Amino acid sequence: MKVWVNGSFDVLHYGHLKLLEYASSLGYLVVGIDSDDRIKKLKGKNRPVNSEERRKFFLDSLSFVNEVVVFNSDYELSELIKKVGPEYLVVGDDYQDKKIIGSEFAKNIILFKKIPELSTSKILSYDK
Repeated sequence: MKVWVNGSFDVLHYGHLKLLEYASSLGYLVVGIDSDDRIKKLKGKNRPVNSEERRKFFLDSLSFVNEVVVFNSDYELSELIKKVGPEYLVVGDDYQDKKIIGSEFAKNIILFKKIPELSTSKILSYDK
């Protein structure tokens, strides 16, 4: 069975790894990552911290990730999910009651309980 997860995965942290570990337990895991240009548009000029090449390398290096693809728009994201045709689309529980791009191409949507204090934005803004 194919499983789809997507996001920026800019600064990998424990929450990301737990999400990916869980998703991979469901089957063959395909991870979609936002392109550098898309992250800049969504999160600001100081992001991403790591380039898409590095982020792809990090994710490809994880034993529980089978494939990594890069997308630059909502349309590309939707088309990639359609092409993969996942049994499961795993998203953070912050997407409950929100539109999930490409959800019509997945048989099941699974909301993964996020760890509230763990997000790249919070980590980057942490005042040490």
